[in-house]
Amino acid sequence: MIWYPYEQMKTMKTPYKIEDAQGVYLYTKDQKLIDSVSSWWSVIHGYKHPELNNAIEEQLKKFSHVMLGGLTHEAAQKLSDKLQSWLPGDLDYCFFSDSGSVAVEVALKMALQYYMNRGENQRTMVLALERAYHGDTFKTMEIGDDEDYHFVLNAYGKSKHVVHIPTEIPALEEAFEKYHEQLNCFIVEPLLQGAGGMQMYDISFLKRARQLCDQYGILLIFDEVATGFGRTGNRFVADLVLPDILVLGKALTGGYIGHAVTVANHKVYEGFYDEDPTHALMHGPTFMGNALACSAALKSIELFETQDYMSKIKQIAEITRREMEGFADPRIKEIRIMGGCVCLEVYDPAVLQGYQAFAYERGVFSRPFLSYLYAMVPYIIREEELIRVLDTMKEWFRTR
Repeated sequence: MIWYPYEQMKTMKTPYKIEDAQGVYLYTKDQKLIDSVSSWWSVIHGYKHPELNNAIEEQLKKFSHVMLGGLTHEAAQKLSDKLQSWLPGDLDYCFFSDSGSVAVEVALKMALQYYMNRGENQRTMVLALERAYHGDTFKTMEIGDDEDYHFVLNAYGKSKHVVHIPTEIPALEEAFEKYHEQLNCFIVEPLLQGAGGMQMYDISFLKRARQLCDQYGILLIFDEVATGFGRTGNRFVADLVLPDILVLGKALTGGYIGHAVTVANHKVYEGFYDEDPTHALMHGPTFMGNALACSAALKSIELFETQDYMSKIKQIAEITRREMEGFADPRIKEIRIMGGCVCLEVYDPAVLQGYQAFAYERGVFSRPFLSYLYAMVPYIIREEELIRVLDTMKEWFRTR
């Protein structure tokens, strides 16, 4: 029996069984559904894309996987080279892993050991954001700030190693002034906090964070697992403000295979590059650099570049703003739009009960959570398909 995620198994309703998928559509036995959430924000090219399929099939003819311990292969080398040339600044050193959560764990481990290698063992604290979500492994839960996901850590009590602040510059400055001697890093989901409720904030906060990290010698980590590859309307937020460590996942492979990467700049990498074996990064996920995943990622990046996905994302944002203009309901607290994301936050979560079935009947797959009804559509979506997603949202409020 499958144990499903984020569900009380005793009371959960039967999940929809998908029999096929093509483009933006999921197919059940009796319905054709626009996937408005891109399989947790990852399937940016849609399903069954012929070029992605072919890239994996061609690699499969050679081999599907070999470990990177003592071995290497062309697909991993090419992906590392591509990311080195494609990413901004001196983000050049790629450490692969098999999921976004693990990639964040690697980033946090890098930050801690970077200072340990320098003999600064007092730097054990992490600065993070309120309403943060960075994954469900233990350290990512510790730096997260979402009681709905991470309440299990209450068993340990409040962490003495993490400080959470709101996305406000005075709070940021106060935290750096108070804790800078103990901090090893500041980690953020830049501009858009996903599972924390699609919270959006201004770039000025990140610019000030970069200044303070430079001033106090603290590493800045961007968790762009969800925000990367255009979701905020920027290719990467790292193009606007350069972090020391960048974490990518989800759309990295076009949503085809679980894979992620933690990319470090020269300063961080050189903090490990030493004849002392204890200065090495002792980490090694079994499926890091998986050949099928790397091949999919290379093709996904090629499609993103050659088919001008940034223009597609701009159009999605423009259509969304146009269609949502003037729409309001007293039950809606706020409507937020950024790049390829739209979120309707309601005052009372009960307002959204039944929406998933309502959308299913109208040919849309949606998965609202808590007080948030949102869409993060595949970038290949056509205008009429996007309008149907948005109209379904609006119809829910107009008919209730």
